[in-house]
Amino acid sequence: MLFTMGVSGSVGCATSIHTGKLLREMTDLARLADLPQPFYKTIQFSSYDRASALPGGPGWFANNDGFGNEASPNFEAVLKEPDAEGIGEYLICDVEGPGAIVRTWTAACTGDIRLFLDGSRTPLYEGPAPEFLTCPYRPFAKQLGIDEAMLNGAFQQSMAGYCPIPFAKRCRLIWIGDVKKVHFYHVQIRRYDSSAAVKTFAPEDLKSYATDLQNTSRLLADPQGQCPATSKKAPVSIAATIPARSAQEVLKLEGPQALERLVLRVHAQDLDLALRQTILNVICDGYPWGQVQAPIGDFFGAAPGVNPFNSLPFTVSPDGTMACRYVMPFKSSLRIVVDNRGQQQVTVTGSALPMDYQWNDETSMHFRARWRVDHGLLASPHAVQDMPFLIANGCGTYVGSALMLLNPCAVPTPSGGWWGEGDEKVFIDDDSFPSTFGTGSEDYFNYGWSVPDIFGHAYCGQPRDDGPGNRGFVTNQRWHIIDDLPFRSRLAFYLELFSHMPTPGMSYARIGYHYARPGTMDDHVAITDEDVRPLSLPANWQPAAGGAMRNSRYYQAEELARPGPQVTLEEGNLWAGGQLLVWHPGGKGEQLELRVPILESGKHALHLGLALNQHAGRITAKLDGHSVGFGDKADVIDLNVPYRVLSRQYGSDPIELTKGEHVLTLHYEGVPDSVSEPKIGIDYVAVQKRE
Repeated sequence: MLFTMGVSGSVGCATSIHTGKLLREMTDLARLADLPQPFYKTIQFSSYDRASALPGGPGWFANNDGFGNEASPNFEAVLKEPDAEGIGEYLICDVEGPGAIVRTWTAACTGDIRLFLDGSRTPLYEGPAPEFLTCPYRPFAKQLGIDEAMLNGAFQQSMAGYCPIPFAKRCRLIWIGDVKKVHFYHVQIRRYDSSAAVKTFAPEDLKSYATDLQNTSRLLADPQGQCPATSKKAPVSIAATIPARSAQEVLKLEGPQALERLVLRVHAQDLDLALRQTILNVICDGYPWGQVQAPIGDFFGAAPGVNPFNSLPFTVSPDGTMACRYVMPFKSSLRIVVDNRGQQQVTVTGSALPMDYQWNDETSMHFRARWRVDHGLLASPHAVQDMPFLIANGCGTYVGSALMLLNPCAVPTPSGGWWGEGDEKVFIDDDSFPSTFGTGSEDYFNYGWSVPDIFGHAYCGQPRDDGPGNRGFVTNQRWHIIDDLPFRSRLAFYLELFSHMPTPGMSYARIGYHYARPGTMDDHVAITDEDVRPLSLPANWQPAAGGAMRNSRYYQAEELARPGPQVTLEEGNLWAGGQLLVWHPGGKGEQLELRVPILESGKHALHLGLALNQHAGRITAKLDGHSVGFGDKADVIDLNVPYRVLSRQYGSDPIELTKGEHVLTLHYEGVPDSVSEPKIGIDYVAVQKRE
């Protein structure tokens, strides 16, 4: 399908859009506060299941989105039927008019890609699909002898590539491969209004704009350390103690101005609860409701609790200091009101940094972040639902998503316990079908395969995932900076809730961050006390033998270990049966034996449920004196992580075992120098029969 630009009434732009300008936009948060000129619409081409053809109708939640062997190819068109070896040619996109590729992604993709710009018959790129989709600049950097290290963690973030490739007339992308094999992909493109003057990308741009490339890499790699404020004004201090069940205005500014930075820290006896039950309201220009209305911890993208990360618009530090760098313009006034919905006193400290800003009645927008939550949901593959993040009528730009959920699924592995099979679906303006249609929740958040890893980048992160697998409290975030989603009249953003197994009792909180012109109406509903009620993991959790853990039998570690002075028990809902066995080794080389029963002879795999925290260290595990594949290549399992308490499961290789008792020996291999009293937490052992 050939996509052409619709012409509308936006003002043309004489300044050429080129690679250097787009590189600078990647770290320019202030530009998001005004409607883009020239205007553009951001669309996405992906391997979504083509059975999803009628919104809300049959097939709407179809999920064959790139695994291979789909009934209909996951492409815009078949250009060349498969040959005798199964290799065909398929159209990813054909966009006519000025535009730019702004994001690519793949979790796995076989085959090759050809990229043609401006009607050229010679491909600008022809080569392996994964190399292009994970970081389009990488092959050009290799060609030009540019240090590829600057791309890592900056232009490539997890499995996504943010490498702007502008084009003046046309972008045509073709995949060559076997559709029976895996071919997941996203390609996001800005489609500028036809008046836009765009200079087409050439590989030499990476040298011509070397300074922009290097500066952008540096800023994206460390936003907190490398992104200084531009305002020359003095920060305004914030300090207030808010009694239980009361609200207080903590800041008032006169406009026109903008907030360039907002830095806050919460102090309370129960900090995690205070971060959910203390509501941040940012009210601009006399509006009856805050353009920002969200629990203070959720607003900064790290809830529940303090989970450190460092992204471009938000940073949360280990000491609980939270910083927002989204710019918040206002014409006449800005007020910050803190509403304490809890039963404890809360103190809020910090600062607000105003900056000069001249409000423009034609282009200026308010920053908005309205939180919502649904408790007690049934997440199920048989009852998939579209969860709204934002439905707005008006004009604005969507700039980010944060998802904070409680997943009580008892399967302790990603396969079986995964909550996020669902796709993002975005309708913009007159879309009758989503102009962004994704392939899975983790794909939207720039990772893949439902991994429970804690990670963070400038534009995305997973700062919390309790585990094991995807169980417990989980937080995902993605910030749309170079891939923002402007809209002229309407935006509807949904993310499917689609789990591997039926899971009742899920709590699903989210924010759709956006800018909006005055007069924009949305589906915001005021936060209630019930919304911010305390949440906890189910008590007495028992791991389930489902999904990837089918045919498993679980044993509590305290059932298998001999009691002694070096072994204690710790209580908590994160642990199976509500208890964690804690081993206190005295020195390197000490051992702890777990006696594991095998009920019948045959091939089995063993799985260890272990605790990760700042007091833990390294261990190795052997069965009957032999290494069986636990840990890394050296059989080492490193359980030390700062700032978090996590549960993770580690599996052995499948091995032949005889019926009877076998001895699983844990060997203590040491701790970091910062740990004075090592603690090794062992939750459970699972014995899984393999066919």
